[in-house]
Amino acid sequence: MRLVLADDQTLVRHGIRSLLEIAGGFDVVAEAEDGEAAVTAVREHAPDVLLLDLRMPGRDGIWALETLRAAGLDVAVLVLTTFDDDALVLRALQAGARGYLLKDVTLEQLADAVRTLAGGATLVQPAVTARLLRAVRAGPAPVVAVPAGLTEREREVLRLMAQGWSNREIADALYLAEGTVKNHVSNVLLKLGAKDRTRAVLLALQSGLLA
Repeated sequence: MRLVLADDQTLVRHGIRSLLEIAGGFDVVAEAEDGEAAVTAVREHAPDVLLLDLRMPGRDGIWALETLRAAGLDVAVLVLTTFDDDALVLRALQAGARGYLLKDVTLEQLADAVRTLAGGATLVQPAVTARLLRAVRAGPAPVVAVPAGLTEREREVLRLMAQGWSNREIADALYLAEGTVKNHVSNVLLKLGAKDRTRAVLLALQSGLLA
């Protein structure tokens, strides 16, 4: 699995690289110290996943996300953050990040997250979602219009999605078949007009559906 690491701290990049090499199955094809270098690395190496810090000098992570989207470069972006700015993470999701993790995660959690994004899925970390929910509640009244029509079961599934639960975990918790949960998730995405789970949760947070 081909990765690009973007972080302005050399020690952090080297540490993450070493940890992923220990986990096995990961090939870090390039490192970048800012957003501009990250975009260049993605263009040159076409990685499966870009691990991206948001706060970097010069061109930051938000700039990189917006540039990648404008250029049509479809790479799965996993934001790694210390989470000192809730609004910044919201902007990252709106700009196209497919997942986000706190930098205090374990090696197993990081490796699982990278595999999840590389497989085409998205990642919502419960601790981050809780912070986002508090940030949305503390901000101005929601202005996002969400189509009506979510059933109570679909809302229940959406709440568990926001906690980072997989379809299997949701199925076990609600005593449903995994296929049934997949159908509910598909219906939620369709009704919210979201292309993936992360966007669905973000939209639900902004609109007050999870309040």
